[in-house]
Amino acid sequence: MRKAGGDTPRTVLATDLDGTFLGGSAEQRAELYDWIACRREALVLIFVSGRGLDFMRGLAKELPVQPDHLVGDVGTSVARGPWYAPIPPLEQWLDSVWPADAHERIEEAMRRHPALREQPVVGGRRRSYYYEDAAHAQAAKQDVTKLGFDVLMSDNLYFDVLPRGVQKGPTLLRTLAALDLPAHRTLVAGDTLNDLSMFDTGLTGVAVGNREPALDAAIQAHQNVYRSPLPGAAGVLDALQRFHGTEDTHGFIPGHRLSQAAV
Repeated sequence: MRKAGGDTPRTVLATDLDGTFLGGSAEQRAELYDWIACRREALVLIFVSGRGLDFMRGLAKELPVQPDHLVGDVGTSVARGPWYAPIPPLEQWLDSVWPADAHERIEEAMRRHPALREQPVVGGRRRSYYYEDAAHAQAAKQDVTKLGFDVLMSDNLYFDVLPRGVQKGPTLLRTLAALDLPAHRTLVAGDTLNDLSMFDTGLTGVAVGNREPALDAAIQAHQNVYRSPLPGAAGVLDALQRFHGTEDTHGFIPGHRLSQAAV
């Protein structure tokens, strides 16, 4: 693992985008990005989003700080910097769990549920829809899971059909391993139910202040997750300041460490 000078290992920030890294006011975002920029050699930045790789590549050109690596499409696509190229072991794994006829089988099942509208631009190994009525979405979920896929519903709007066992969290763990990045130095950040799988990994996490109520309920027993009172980028910075620079080879105790004064 690369170090940032001295004996301090680099911190890994694996963050959701919408509502999290891109959330909060312009001033809050600027403060987070400036903080990261001033410590850029000491940090590894990974975007972990429901957005596609093309969107994140474009976003990287616009932001004052660029991500080192990308986990996109709710964990069904991955790219490593500096050119955001595929990671062969991850590609092999994702291809192995997404059958060649997956799109056709899912589309056939979803024809029975016209109340759900397909999202117009989707990449990775997934099919994604919008829903308005939870009962309709639950009925569609039953049909799709019978085919051997997972369904992730989040933010009372998004309905993602994913390979069985693939979400942000499992893909992030495999990405850390493939890139030889330390789990005990990784902070994950999110705000909706599609970030729950990152918190389920046991990695130190922060759920930002504008988090989805359903996510807040789901992480009540998660001792590894800090619930920041601050929204979006401000919540990420709140946790990052408390996390960065504190080394413990046996891991962090977020419920204790992240509740203390920032380091």
